[in-house]
Amino acid sequence: MKIKVLGSSAGGGFPQWNCNCRNCDGVRNGSVDAKRRTQSSIIVSATGKDWLLVNASPDLLAQIAANPELQPARRKRDSGIAAVIAIDAQIDHVTGLLMLRERDTPLPLYVTDAVLQDLSTGLPIVPILAHYCGVERHAIPLDGSPFDIPALPGIRIEALPLSSKAPPYSPHRAAPERGDNIGLTFTNEATGKRAFYAPGLGALEPHVLEAMNGADLLLVDGTLWTPDEMIELGLSKKTAADMGHLAQTGPGGMIDVLDSIEHAGVRKVLIHINNTNPILIEDGPERRRLAEHGIEVAFDGMAFDL
Repeated sequence: MKIKVLGSSAGGGFPQWNCNCRNCDGVRNGSVDAKRRTQSSIIVSATGKDWLLVNASPDLLAQIAANPELQPARRKRDSGIAAVIAIDAQIDHVTGLLMLRERDTPLPLYVTDAVLQDLSTGLPIVPILAHYCGVERHAIPLDGSPFDIPALPGIRIEALPLSSKAPPYSPHRAAPERGDNIGLTFTNEATGKRAFYAPGLGALEPHVLEAMNGADLLLVDGTLWTPDEMIELGLSKKTAADMGHLAQTGPGGMIDVLDSIEHAGVRKVLIHINNTNPILIEDGPERRRLAEHGIEVAFDGMAFDL
């Protein structure tokens, strides 16, 4: 099972187009040691030929250009993207679907009922695509039942409902529904190796911790360093919890959570990193602290083989 990070940043990318924080300004003028990053997305494959796209970010075209395995190679109109899963209906995870409209067959799209409702109403991407390639929708079970995707032979997928809010444009924004946001476990049935992907984690529920403890690779929420990071920088009035994210530091933060996972050989990787997060600075003290805890920071192009 092959997994590759297309984008490792939170919404807005890094540097964010309208942000002049220390990180964004520094990466533009070269005064900080940091990598530019596109918005959060991964791809998964059983063979390295056909790939499942997990989240279609607004940066999808640039990500395809940077990853030859997704480019046409077999016929005049072609793509390495065989299917798509959207874990929620947030703008930074679904607007890239519109960039796939030139397909000559309906786009296989795996989403929960709650996400399909959002993509049919508040952000009507599915009806829009009906005028182009069309969508072949597949339901994602939320009862713990594994499901398979034909393009990924030998890989079992399980969805875990996460506590979160639907997007602001969702018809059920004020009344969250099960399936508004999910995490995913990918299992290589030949090797037994597992990967857990959840770029947004606001609460560590028992079933989520169980999945994390059983994984060989964790790709989890790395959005913010401190709970009040955005407030301290004067960029927002919301805490990490208000935004649906678990900060890395503080009691019960992501560092503490990852420290509790002692599965032998597990790789712990933070993804979906906000442009303000100091862990983006390669030689900074926050990055050294993560290294002391055996925690890595995802970057665009980072690859894994399980």
